Amino acid sequence: MNLLQSMKMAWKSISGSKVRAFLTMLGIIIGVSSVITLVSVGQGTTSQITAQLEGLGTDLLTVSIMGRGSSSSLTLEEAMDLADLEGVANVSPVISGSVTAKKGTTNDSLSVEGITPSYEEVQDFHIQAGRYIVDLDNSFRMKVALIGTEAAATFFGTENPVNQTLQLNGVSFKIVGLLESKGSSLTASNDNKLLIPISTAERFLRSPGVRSITVQVEDTNQIDRVKSQLEAALDKKFLNADNAYNIFNSQEMLDTLNSTTQILSLALGGIAGISLLVGGIGIMNIMLVSVSERTREIGVRKAIGAKQRDILTQFLVESIALSGFGGLVGIGLGYGASALIGQYSELSTSVSAPVVAFSFGFSLFIGVVFGMIPAYKAAKLRPIYALRTD
Repeated sequence: MNLLQSMKMAWKSISGSKVRAFLTMLGIIIGVSSVITLVSVGQGTTSQITAQLEGLGTDLLTVSIMGRGSSSSLTLEEAMDLADLEGVANVSPVISGSVTAKKGTTNDSLSVEGITPSYEEVQDFHIQAGRYIVDLDNSFRMKVALIGTEAAATFFGTENPVNQTLQLNGVSFKIVGLLESKGSSLTASNDNKLLIPISTAERFLRSPGVRSITVQVEDTNQIDRVKSQLEAALDKKFLNADNAYNIFNSQEMLDTLNSTTQILSLALGGIAGISLLVGGIGIMNIMLVSVSERTREIGVRKAIGAKQRDILTQFLVESIALSGFGGLVGIGLGYGASALIGQYSELSTSVSAPVVAFSFGFSLFIGVVFGMIPAYKAAKLRPIYALRTD
């Protein structure tokens, strides 16, 4: 008997008992769809967080100063001197705070950052209208500001905010530039804030000294060496005091995140894969029942010349067909569930073709492994005993 005949007989057997076949496939369906859905959620979430971390810049080091004793910050000059270290392309010191902004009858609380002109290059944050903060603004502590798109919409609607004024804590600031839209970062919105000269911020926000500096390295391969130089310079400043500063490397966090999420995805896939094994056991049980029900049929076939391999092939093809159909339905449900989760929740999903292929391949493997026992049992039946069965 050839393979085509075995497939026809398997199809006839499956279609003759549709409800039992569906219930047999249910474990495989649930297993495959669960693996695809859970892994897609894990990979999608990983991609989303990775994109946000990469948006911070993998060539950047963020220095946070806590200080020691009365020396709790760096001066602006000390912060800018860090640009002279070997391998450093640029530095961007920042002084942060919040203000109450007012325009006419509109009031809102906005975050404010005091910056230098290097902020544009280091943070990759440009303007779409007007001009940027320049050195002259810092030299004369000018009361000028750059405004984010969200803040601009709040206070000026559809009007061009450039060259208009905004009251910040009762002090008039002239808007000289409209920032491009950057969306939200890991911490807050980048579009609902103001940027002002850092020298103005020191006095206006009553925050003397710099406590946050972003350092851009010339080459990402040098980032560890630059970090060591920064540590040496800051240790000298703060006399090797513990917890006087912290240097954040987004690449290190990115590597840790990728490693953690890969383990998490494997764990989720493994948990879902257990249902595939349960489905395989279900297939084996049903196939054993099928062998018992069709014992006389097997005896007749062997009596008229069917060989052991023919019986083995027939039942094995039937088992693989059950697991294969279940796998295909599970793939469809997995894609559908992933799409629904991505559409109607805040979670991101990303269905991976290798994961789909692995899930389907594993379902076929389950069919082969758990179909071998009942198929072998059927093939080993002696005709004389099989024909006695009622």
